[in-house]
Amino acid sequence: MMFQYRGKNREGQDVEGFIEGSNKNDAIATLSDQGVAILFLEAQSKKSALNIHLPFLNRIKTKDLVLFSRQLAVMTTATLPIVQALRILVDQTDNVQFKSVISEIADDVEGGERLSNALERHNKIFGNFFVAMVRSGETSGSIDKVLNYLADEQEKDYALVSKIKGAMIYPAFILAALGGVGLIMMVYVVPKITAILVETGGELPVATKILIGTSAFLVHWWWAIIIFLIAIFIGLKYLLRQPEPRKIWDHLKLKLPVFGSLFQRIYIVRFTRSMGTLVEGGVPITTSLNIVSDIVGNAFYKDIIDRTARDVQDGNPIASLFLRTKEIPPMIAHMLSVGEKTGRIGDVLNKMTDFYAREIEGLVANLVSLIEPLIMVIMGVGVGIMVAAVITPMYNMSSGF
Repeated sequence: MMFQYRGKNREGQDVEGFIEGSNKNDAIATLSDQGVAILFLEAQSKKSALNIHLPFLNRIKTKDLVLFSRQLAVMTTATLPIVQALRILVDQTDNVQFKSVISEIADDVEGGERLSNALERHNKIFGNFFVAMVRSGETSGSIDKVLNYLADEQEKDYALVSKIKGAMIYPAFILAALGGVGLIMMVYVVPKITAILVETGGELPVATKILIGTSAFLVHWWWAIIIFLIAIFIGLKYLLRQPEPRKIWDHLKLKLPVFGSLFQRIYIVRFTRSMGTLVEGGVPITTSLNIVSDIVGNAFYKDIIDRTARDVQDGNPIASLFLRTKEIPPMIAHMLSVGEKTGRIGDVLNKMTDFYAREIEGLVANLVSLIEPLIMVIMGVGVGIMVAAVITPMYNMSSGF
């Protein structure tokens, strides 16, 4: 049998890989002889072994985390010990990489670590938000309630993102198909048609010259276009890793004609939902703001939330900076101000989450309805220009006879 293992060698370095053995005890004995302190050991099929060498196939998705949260919440509510619940999740999880992570967390908890500390060691997977919520549940002694609440909020967030992605699939497919057809026409069909027009030696209209030039450029310089696009992609990726360019870019996204308002509401829902969850879980306002600033996913809003956290720490109201920021709807600032005065910020944030989540659904539906005729117009204009560029010189030729 083939076993996947993870552990530490005699020098204390992390090691992992595969080892053959007739059974688990045989594999343990072999690894012990090699001086490996085993942290994780599990039988693997040949298919699973292949997946380990291709990490992108085992990427931990949002859906995996949602299922993990819900299943762990259900088992802890049923008064099942955390370690036992985690061991069960190891067996139920299909993703090999996530299975290994959960197994390590179970080992840490069994060794006396708090669940929040064990999760924090895998911060890139679970994030500050998840860890902070679990830690608040441990502190208050209501880990089962916190896990259930966390699972509910994660499911809502996942459902919202899935709905937006699902609504964009059709327009994206149509645009990709149009682009593909247009490229094939320009590379293979147009050169054959325009060759006849060029051979006539007559004066060609401007549209026809542009069509011929574009087609020739795509045919002869396709490699330069690919290099240029790759360079642009790498350059933008590097540039957007820098704080200031990223902030400017994220601010511009909010100003887009149709999509700007949709982006704005998506970020606001992330803020209100995450902030509401943390506050309801008993996490202090300043700590919640610092955590949420990394969750929002927009550098412009992150800067505003970070500055708000500093304002609150200095004793100022939470809504003071929001009231002066045009990119945040006035209702958010006023509702937060009311919630702060009444001591019900959690309730206010949850109500705003529901309100803006419904607005997003309406915007997505309207956007899809708007994109469909827009695609038809673009397609009609493109086909019209191409036909006019070919038909006009033919008409001029026939008129000359």
